[in-house]
Amino acid sequence: MKGLPAGLPSLREVLSRHGLDARKSLGQHFLLDPVLLGRIVAQAGDLDGRHVVEVGPGPGGLTRALLATSAETVTAIEIDSRAVLAIEELRQAVNGAEGDRLRLIEDDAMRLDLASLVPEPRQIVANLPYNVGTPLLIGWLRQAASWERLTLMFQMEVAERIAAAPGADAYGRLAVLAQWTCRADLLMRIPPGAFLPPPKVFSAVVGLIPHPVQPPPDLFRSMERLTAAAFGQRRKMLRGSLKSVGGEALLDRAGIDPQRRAETLSVEEFDRLAQLL
Repeated sequence: MKGLPAGLPSLREVLSRHGLDARKSLGQHFLLDPVLLGRIVAQAGDLDGRHVVEVGPGPGGLTRALLATSAETVTAIEIDSRAVLAIEELRQAVNGAEGDRLRLIEDDAMRLDLASLVPEPRQIVANLPYNVGTPLLIGWLRQAASWERLTLMFQMEVAERIAAAPGADAYGRLAVLAQWTCRADLLMRIPPGAFLPPPKVFSAVVGLIPHPVQPPPDLFRSMERLTAAAFGQRRKMLRGSLKSVGGEALLDRAGIDPQRRAETLSVEEFDRLAQLL
């Protein structure tokens, strides 16, 4: 039967035993409340039979919440050697009765092809380090077809940028890339006081469910070029900001007014431009 073994030390004990003070250089802020961690994992839906990848488990709070579900396997990716020792202890406690249900990989998630590590159906559930959350997400969006769902925690500003609608202040390149490839929803907000140490800002959990049809790699690269140009000079009209990728000629072919600004374009209009580009 899946679940957590009895007699595990508290997360505070784990922090103390392994000297796991949160390091700013690693973007670490730890969640220790098991009820809150359970609520976060619940946002991922029914994990029965799923192979879940977690990035940056730290002392293992979210890892424990994942193991308490009916997930088939949990694969934890950790770069901090102190946290590796903490998760290794948990791995040994779990795998004594559960085979290889919890796997631990000591490596930098930025360098790994996560989809190659676990079979389908696969999901990512993670409280992402603040300093690498955005580049990690963009890398995963390039392979969105590989994932059933991504349930990710970011600092609030980034979460709002992912889920923003056209015309909103937060709407930009990240919103277009995320919503072009996935349904993106801001699922829950988490106050700074829930973390150890408390960050200066709220955090939020975002749910991303990939669309059934995904853009091929060359089209994704075109969209990255397009959105980088459009939002790199967002105060300019499109005829100016898109000069490097076709400018007015591209906009004319797409039937888009060159006097508009990037934040007014829908994801569908960006798709039309990327297809032409």
